Amino acid sequence: MTPTHLPGRVAIPSLPEQPRSAPLDRFNTAPVDDLRPTLLTCLRSHRWATRIAAHRPYPDVDALLAASDEASYDLTPGDLAEALAGETLPGLPTDAYGAAHMALDAAQAAYEARFGHQFVICLDGLAPEEALDHVLAGIRSRLTNDPEEERVVAAEELRRLARGRLLSHLRGAGNGATSHDGAAPGTQRHTPPHTPQR
Repeated sequence: MTPTHLPGRVAIPSLPEQPRSAPLDRFNTAPVDDLRPTLLTCLRSHRWATRIAAHRPYPDVDALLAASDEASYDLTPGDLAEALAGETLPGLPTDAYGAAHMALDAAQAAYEARFGHQFVICLDGLAPEEALDHVLAGIRSRLTNDPEEERVVAAEELRRLARGRLLSHLRGAGNGATSHDGAAPGTQRHTPPHTPQR
């Protein structure tokens, strides 16, 4: 059976125009003084926050994330130190056992003694039950870096955190990244376990 051909041209309907993102519109139009505190929860670098705010409006989220990456790559050693000073370790689950807290505290102390700043790692995409092992493995493997190697790794982790936090802000929901005060949206801060009195 031969296929039937329609006479003339077949009109292809145009794709509907994509609606603009309301959160991105608010981001683009917010007064700088209102936006700056939000940006500083994404990355505690004033230079980075100033650049992101100054290059608005962004046509889409991808353009915003590209600008975030570019500004992150341009961090000076001083900017990096400023950003790292505002970081804390991701929170452990509330039911984490005491040995996990002690192992994390010891690893963090060794890292800070070697590099002089807080360990920073992006946990986006990891299941909560995998976070502790990932953090401990990350600290232990990065303790073998020399300071310049670790500066590059830490800068990359900050870049990833900034992207995730920007997306979290635009979505209005947490993504598992820590905020500047260490409180990840929807998670507990890393605090030593309570030891009951005997």
